Amino acid sequence: MRLGPLEVGLILVIIMIVFGVGKLPEVGKQLGKGLRDFKRYSAGAEDNETKIPADKPVDAKTELEITKAKLEAAEAKLKTLETSNK
Repeated sequence: MRLGPLEVGLILVIIMIVFGVGKLPEVGKQLGKGLRDFKRYSAGAEDNETKIPADKPVDAKTELEITKAKLEAAEAKLKTLETSNK
């Protein structure tokens, strides 16, 4: 299902009524920021995943290294979130 120009115009008019013309730039900015963050974190989650071959047994040292890597990735995400909220 595709949106035609009439539907898009109607949606924009409803948005202007709900948020008001003065708030539209702020709403657009927050929406853009949210989409950027979502894309960044979803791409980062795929990159940070550690793959373990299923046929290879995992010893305690390897498991510890994997856990440390996951912890470092989580700390980096937390730091990014803290700096972006300031």
